[in-house]
Amino acid sequence: MATISIAKKHHYSHKKAKEVAEKIAKDLRKRFELDYAWDGDHVDFERPGVAGRMLVGKDRISLDVRLGFLLTPLKGAIEREIHAQLDSLITEEKPSGTHAGRTRSPRKPS
Repeated sequence: MATISIAKKHHYSHKKAKEVAEKIAKDLRKRFELDYAWDGDHVDFERPGVAGRMLVGKDRISLDVRLGFLLTPLKGAIEREIHAQLDSLITEEKPSGTHAGRTRSPRKPS
């Protein structure tokens, strides 16, 4: 049985991080027919051949997935897709208070 463990940092409030995790769980359900259920700050999901848990922490979202025998050869592709989805959802909205503009160079004395 293959396992995938991924952790991504976030700068969201706890409530917003849980909303992002809910989007991820809904996407997993839609794309892979995974059932999921929340238990406090983590969501457990499963279907035949796949089981896992996503934990919403203060500054990171962690995901642990166990793949059954038949999905083990696809571990690399599945892991890349999970990384892409997490990156997309975590960086989709910038938390308030961050600025994406250019930084100014210090002035040189004349």
